[in-house]
Amino acid sequence: MTFIHNVRHYFERHGFAVSSRLADRLGMRALNVRLFFIYISFVTVGLSFALYLVLAFVLRLKDMIYTKRSSVFDL
Repeated sequence: MTFIHNVRHYFERHGFAVSSRLADRLGMRALNVRLFFIYISFVTVGLSFALYLVLAFVLRLKDMIYTKRSSVFDL
């Protein structure tokens, strides 16, 4: 169990400084950068699901409008 704690401690000390380093680079607080990442992850999940539904509706509508005709006399 101590091995897992040692690995977790190592990554917490050295690997997860992304938001704090980005905040230092931008001159912001790290808390604001972390909140931005959290909020943007919620927004993108919602947008991707909405985009999926819109594309499914458009494709369904296209299939109803442009039906494939088997011969010239089907006009």
